[in-house]
Amino acid sequence: MLPFARVTVIGLGLIGSSIARAVRQHMPSVRVTGYDADPAVRETAVRIDLCDDIADTAGTSVIDADLVILCVPVGAMGAAAAEIAADLPAEAIVSDVGSCKESVVEAVHAALPDAVFVPAHPVAGTENSGPEAGFASLFHGRWCIITPVEGTAPFAVERVLEFWRRLGAQVETMAPDHHDRVLAVTSHLPHLIAYTIVGTASDMEEVTQSEVIKYSAGGFRDFTRIAASDPTMWRDVFLANKEAVLDMLQRFSEDLTALQRAIRWGKGDELFELFSRTRAIRRSIIEQGQDDAAPDFGRSHE
Repeated sequence: MLPFARVTVIGLGLIGSSIARAVRQHMPSVRVTGYDADPAVRETAVRIDLCDDIADTAGTSVIDADLVILCVPVGAMGAAAAEIAADLPAEAIVSDVGSCKESVVEAVHAALPDAVFVPAHPVAGTENSGPEAGFASLFHGRWCIITPVEGTAPFAVERVLEFWRRLGAQVETMAPDHHDRVLAVTSHLPHLIAYTIVGTASDMEEVTQSEVIKYSAGGFRDFTRIAASDPTMWRDVFLANKEAVLDMLQRFSEDLTALQRAIRWGKGDELFELFSRTRAIRRSIIEQGQDDAAPDFGRSHE
């Protein structure tokens, strides 16, 4: 039995449009309604036949929904929830896809105090955005972390878990505050580092922009992929998960200072030990199916 019959996706960017496509592929009998605050995005969604219906307002998009997924930047979750408050069916479950959970839980509960809210975070994405960037297989084999607050009905949580299983994701449950600390180090800090490195290279007066682009070998090139991610989304992530990000950034700064000291004093054994440990972590990620072991990150050389 399908966990939901009528799904509304609010926000039709990369994740929202991928959800719409994945539902159509894996659960073709489920009716998908979409809404985006940007009229141009709604027009594109209609043109590419993204959903069964594209609503003109957030309220009308949820009138008959039994699952509503908020796919907007974390800083906009509260406003998006408030827009649907008057029209949300009492039996509907609300979820989201935000990369931060504690701040989203607080914002959505403030806007929808009586709604059943089951937060979720599909740990998947690309550097691209917009309704045409999505694809149905985005969540295949990737983790989706469900972060219910204490007291949430187990049946509601299980329905959301099953929804993501149907989309091909591996699912896990986690407390919202623990999620935010884990993601601070696995996702948020790497993005912050990528933005910093690319910005530093851009600001160096002795290296022209053309040289930075021309000689972008593997390391820098891969950082630019991360740094090309949606700026609105990541601005909101860093502000929403401020405490955990600052904590991880402090730890990283201390480790970076130790690495700087090892290089300065020629401590080759210390460097080798660190690089060996990090190489093992990379192998573990591949073994768990979270990346491709193909040479050169699977890039085509045709």
